[in-house]
Amino acid sequence: MKPILTGLLAVSSLAGMAAAASSPVENSKLFSQSTWQISKEFTLAVEAMPGESYDFKPNPEEMSFGELTIHIAKSNSDAFEDVAGTEALAQPSGTHKKTAIKFLTDSFDKCAKDFAAMPPAQFNKMLDIGGRTAGHGVEVLCWAFTHTTHHRGQAEVYLRVKNIKPPRCVF
Repeated sequence: MKPILTGLLAVSSLAGMAAAASSPVENSKLFSQSTWQISKEFTLAVEAMPGESYDFKPNPEEMSFGELTIHIAKSNSDAFEDVAGTEALAQPSGTHKKTAIKFLTDSFDKCAKDFAAMPPAQFNKMLDIGGRTAGHGVEVLCWAFTHTTHHRGQAEVYLRVKNIKPPRCVF
């Protein structure tokens, strides 16, 4: 529970700093390659679930652990497709552990690469996603970061239901 609260506090802090900044480009300073690297390492550490449990669902309404992992990776890749104007990674057909971890790793690596190559104007650009104006590029990246944090917490609950101790949150 403490790692989840720490994560929520960090996200709240980021949101407060973003509101205090005077422009979206300044907000881009909230993110860095190290931000994505920390998120990658912590999210991959949550992948402590044994391979035979990647089809596990705490209840029928939930995604399986493998589907959840793929969902995190796909959402990150899609966010950077929108903001950086790059092509999203193709979603794999399976959700078994090896496939899910590879897709998640590739997604974080692609996000870090796209972030490093992104011109500052992309952070200011207003984006239309799904037929609606979503916000500035930096806002979309903040949403993606928050989305990953949310689902990483969900993955930790899956681990606890299986009596597996989640990794300790390290920043």
